[in-house]
This record gives sequence, structure tokens and C-alpha cells, in this order.
Amino acid sequence: MASMNATKARKEFFDLIKNAISKHQVFHIHHRQGDVVLLSEEEYESLQETLELLSIPGFRESIAKSVKQMEKGETISFDEVFGKEK
Repeated sequence: MASMNATKARKEFFDLIKNAISKHQVFHIHHRQGDVVLLSEEEYESLQETLELLSIPGFRESIAKSVKQMEKGETISFDEVFGKEK
């Protein structure tokens, strides 16, 4: 995460927006009244979705269990689950 003061951010504002959108960069901007973070809407929505998923009771445990099953080779194929395509 790049950090800068508000004066520099103001001078580079359009470039910051372009880089946040196209390069998924996040910027930490310091101001005497407080700090802000500039990120793309896509990054913001992704963070919101992650927080929502992590708030589901048992979600983390379920993911951890699935990872262990994959590591042990305890998986089944797509065809076994959904049947062969015709």
C-alpha cells in the first residue's frame, strides 16, 4: 500500500484513480485531520464480500476442513458429483 500526504494525493488524484482501478493499487493518504484509504470499487466490494462470508458461523472451519480433505486426496470428480455430460 502506497502512502502519501493529502497534498501529493491532490496533485496526483487522477493517476491514483487510474492505478486503483487498473492495477488494483490501494493508497493510504495522510491528512492532519485523519487518514483515508483510496481503493477501487471492485476492491471495496471484494472486501465487503469477504467480511460477509467470514461472518457466517462455521465458515472458516468448513473451509479448513475442505482444505485438509483436498490435501489428503479425499475428493471426488466432477463427473461423480454431477454425472457425465451427454
